[in-house]
Amino acid sequence: MNVRNLISLKSSLFENKTVKQTIFKNTFWLATAEGITRLLKLILFIYVARILGATEYGKFTFALAFVSLFAVFSDFGLSWITTREFSQQREREKEFSSILSLKILLSIGTLILILYGSLFITSDPIIQKVIRILALYVVINNFSGIICAVLRARQKMQYESWGRMVQALVVTSVGFFVLFNFPSVENLSYAYLFASLIAFIFISLIFHFKIFCLTINWNKIIWKDFLGLSWPLAFITVFTLIYTYIDSVMMGYWGQITEIGWYNAAYKIVNVTLIPMALISVSFFPVLSKAFKESKERLQEVFDYQIKLMTILTVPIVIGGIFLAPKIINFVYGSNYSPSILVFQMLMFMAGFIFLSDPCYRILIVINQQKKVFYITLTGAIINIILNFILIPNYSLYGAAIATVITYLILFFLFVGYTKKIASLSPFNLCLLKTLLLSLPATLIMCFVISRPFIYNLNVLAIVPIGGAVYFFTFIILEKFLNPKSRIITIKKS
Repeated sequence: MNVRNLISLKSSLFENKTVKQTIFKNTFWLATAEGITRLLKLILFIYVARILGATEYGKFTFALAFVSLFAVFSDFGLSWITTREFSQQREREKEFSSILSLKILLSIGTLILILYGSLFITSDPIIQKVIRILALYVVINNFSGIICAVLRARQKMQYESWGRMVQALVVTSVGFFVLFNFPSVENLSYAYLFASLIAFIFISLIFHFKIFCLTINWNKIIWKDFLGLSWPLAFITVFTLIYTYIDSVMMGYWGQITEIGWYNAAYKIVNVTLIPMALISVSFFPVLSKAFKESKERLQEVFDYQIKLMTILTVPIVIGGIFLAPKIINFVYGSNYSPSILVFQMLMFMAGFIFLSDPCYRILIVINQQKKVFYITLTGAIINIILNFILIPNYSLYGAAIATVITYLILFFLFVGYTKKIASLSPFNLCLLKTLLLSLPATLIMCFVISRPFIYNLNVLAIVPIGGAVYFFTFIILEKFLNPKSRIITIKKS
């Protein structure tokens, strides 16, 4: 690579020149950070589960789930609103010092809530101490988040990505040091706290020298203004967190600590399967926003393309995950986590519903229907709490998995229904049907191939890419055979 190409590459990845280039740059850095962060944390959690065992792992995930339920109150939707307001009106950046002071007050209140709540959620002194440590971790993390909100408004997401990668590297390296030398959930919690402090210092220094100086100002008028804008997003996040973490909190409250370990072991791997969905959503959101301003036809075209991509990925990931669940769980965690196999298979259905409902969720945000999202997520939170109260006492971690799947199934239908009713878009159309008619036989052929003993007996790290290659090769062949003039990618260039 010559000097000119190096300069061009550096310019493309570090500077904002054009709209398309800026979107590419931000997507590249966010995708890189997301991939590295999730991969490192998954590896760390695998060893935590193996070394500490299901019960100790359950204590840590229970404490983390509990503090995560309160995390939203230290941000209260301010990060999203800050990004939106500052990107639309650059002159409002002078109000950031007041937002920081509001952030301090919210963080103090959140800490008090967590510490007070920990006295009632468990009587185990070790879990209570872990909760206190992780409470500080969550608050510091959210301070980094409000700083990153300004970086997003400035379209400087490479700095945010660097901060996330630094935190992931620190927590992984310190976490492994703790696990191999001083293994305990308490010391692991300190590793998380230390990593959040390093990441906060790192991102603050970048912000201070690259953007503007950090100062604090106490302006109640600005507080009222931003809180008035942020509260709907805050409660949407609250409801989302409820049906993400409330099952673990309930199991912990009822003393099912080992079951939490088995449950979250499966959940962690399922979350990895959602990475493609997250990256596609990040890339499509600005395109959908632009299409909304152009025409309904253009919006339907882009929406169809996103649904098509999601379907192409959903079918093999869900069915393949269910088929390979025993090998995946045994490879990652060992035979001691065999109860996680059925949970993993159940939660793969949840992953499928998330894949297919995410485009509808994004569309409602694009067309300024946040209130509808608010009511949908509220419905999901209420249903999930009721189902967990009914199912967990009788079926433990399997009841929690059933409650989660039913909740996301209902959310899927609600998001699809509102998209059709309000956005006047058709999620279930001929485009989706054609994709399903190609994906299903391609997936069945994939499962047939990987079920052959000479492939199934291989390491799961070899089976997954083999299965993926078989699926996509079969999909392309079937598409060309059934519709020679079509292509997988049919979206027009904008």
